[in-house]
Amino acid sequence: IMAAVAAPKIFDKMSDAKESSTKQSLAVVRSAIEMYRVEHAEDANPYPADLTTDLTAYMKGSFPKCEVLDDAEVEVKTGTTALAVDATSAKSWLYNSDTGEIRINHADYIAW
Repeated sequence: IMAAVAAPKIFDKMSDAKESSTKQSLAVVRSAIEMYRVEHAEDANPYPADLTTDLTAYMKGSFPKCEVLDDAEVEVKTGTTALAVDATSAKSWLYNSDTGEIRINHADYIAW
């Protein structure tokens, strides 16, 4: 009986922790993109072309994975069009290299 009562609460806490971790990762990446943009303001396009390599100097550690999607590896989709969820893609992050916008590739989290 106790397990039946406790298990859903534990899973809810794990889900909350993954959401909090992903929100923090998103904030860190957005901050790193902004620092990169400020340092490259003179460039034709001041935003990084490849987040996983261009942001290494602005982030502590490796590029974060998207915890809410349980992705084993970080994948970044780079494009120059407006960001929308791409259900055909297995990529966890959506990134627009023209605007510096980054989002999670899932309808439930696109507004973050």
